[in-house]
Amino acid sequence: MRIEIVVFDGFDDLDVFAPHEVLQQATADRPDWDVRLVGIDGPATVTSARGVVVTVPEGLGEPDGVVVPGGPWRDAGSGLGAEIARGVLGARLVALAPRLRWIASVCTGAMLLAAAGLTSGRPAVTHHAALDDLAASGALVRPGERVVDDGTLVTAGGVTSGLDLALHLVAREIDPETARRTAEFLEYTPRIDLGAAART
Repeated sequence: MRIEIVVFDGFDDLDVFAPHEVLQQATADRPDWDVRLVGIDGPATVTSARGVVVTVPEGLGEPDGVVVPGGPWRDAGSGLGAEIARGVLGARLVALAPRLRWIASVCTGAMLLAAAGLTSGRPAVTHHAALDDLAASGALVRPGERVVDDGTLVTAGGVTSGLDLALHLVAREIDPETARRTAEFLEYTPRIDLGAAART
């Protein structure tokens, strides 16, 4: 399985690095898994919301799963807001969706999916500050949930929920025991039921 985590100028740091850490750790001994950070349009050097400079050698390709991070979304001139306004990533995800096992978002990454019409009429969650906007887009908002799994759409709440999102995906795509071992290694106590993840 190939998972691509998309980065762009102004992405929230933990939205990217938390799931990346979990997924890399969980699949380190699985050669059939490949977890990558990618740009939107191709190779890129981007700066996170907290000033971390990241260089990626490739753009969004033909993965099995995609993770979209969040960031500031209301300002169309910067961060996630600029990517929503540009529309390129949203259009690419819409085109890829029929071939993907799933699209996942962390925090306000759900707002980009909403702008692309990918959450309309579907259960979803995002950062508490964006819940009203997500609901206004037509999503069936699930306040208070850490991770909402609707099969081909998996969304996670606020910033730290990226850890639970990734553990959920590990439990679902591999098995709950691998997710539990990964959480134990990272010294993190999941705030979700990993056994339930495997049954979705």
